[in-house]
Amino acid sequence: MSLHYISEVPSAEEIKELFPMNKELVKIKEERDAEIAKVFTGESDKFLVIIGPCSADNEEAVVDYTTRLSKVQEKVKDKLILIPRIYTNKPRTNGSGYKGMLHQPNPEEKPNFIEGLKAIRKMHIDSINESGLTAADEMLYSDNWNYMSDILSYVAVGARSVENQSHRLTASGIDVPVGMKNPTSGDYTVMLNSCIAGQSKHTFMTSGWEVKSDGNPLTHCILRGSLNRYGVSSPNYHYEDLIRLHEAYEQFPNLKNPAVIVDANHNNSGKKWEQQPRIVKEILHSMRHSEDVNKLVKGVMIESYIEDGNQPVGGGCYGQSITDPCLGWDKSERLMLEMAELL
Repeated sequence: MSLHYISEVPSAEEIKELFPMNKELVKIKEERDAEIAKVFTGESDKFLVIIGPCSADNEEAVVDYTTRLSKVQEKVKDKLILIPRIYTNKPRTNGSGYKGMLHQPNPEEKPNFIEGLKAIRKMHIDSINESGLTAADEMLYSDNWNYMSDILSYVAVGARSVENQSHRLTASGIDVPVGMKNPTSGDYTVMLNSCIAGQSKHTFMTSGWEVKSDGNPLTHCILRGSLNRYGVSSPNYHYEDLIRLHEAYEQFPNLKNPAVIVDANHNNSGKKWEQQPRIVKEILHSMRHSEDVNKLVKGVMIESYIEDGNQPVGGGCYGQSITDPCLGWDKSERLMLEMAELL
């Protein structure tokens, strides 16, 4: 056989029993979830900033980062809601490279999913304990949600997963906002069809169960740029792109809560991480220029860590990305404070 069974993974219930959310943390999450949901429904005009490392590879550095973030949150709480980006499982373009803490709790050691499940749950809980901020994570595997359903306040479906039926159906049963990224081709219709699937009711199979979902009205779009036929980055954060998405939403009148989060990195920056502050400021300018864009854009995503840039696995620099390069803390803090002033 070409598929080798290594070990049986513990159930979500078993992992949750090992690392439970206490009553205080449950209350924090309930309050945060309600506050974030109001942004998508239009009840709040606060702006979401989903910010943090490309991949959360080290608990000490991640909790250090989110603790710093909590201090900024207090300063900007009237304008911004900061959502730590704690991405523990990473899709890779060609399948190679570090796939996140879920795969490798220690990036320099072999994959171990059992220890990975424990590590990511512990890290998320420790981060909430220290910072009071509940986080966002990416859904690389649709079965992941069962292990994190009581922890996360935001879920992203990546550009390579957005057409996957399992991800779409799982999103329909999630009770926090789920962002559907445009595919690497940049096709808006694919992204909007994913939102329709996420907002609809379904019966499907997951984790060995037949289940029903109620539909998730907070499913929305994420613009992350695309690649043209020559493999060159093509951004979609400009004013014209945002207007085009507003017009595209009008072709899907059954979609609830039209919304977009704009990713300032990836193909929008051409992976030039230092361009993220300029891109964010352009998005805010477009919002001031058009009421339609202002209503549509609910926030931004920023790849940020303690140190600028990136390093190879085992590079030894504390708080520096081992995947895509990120904006360092000093620049990130300055950007968040500037955003609060501009809004």
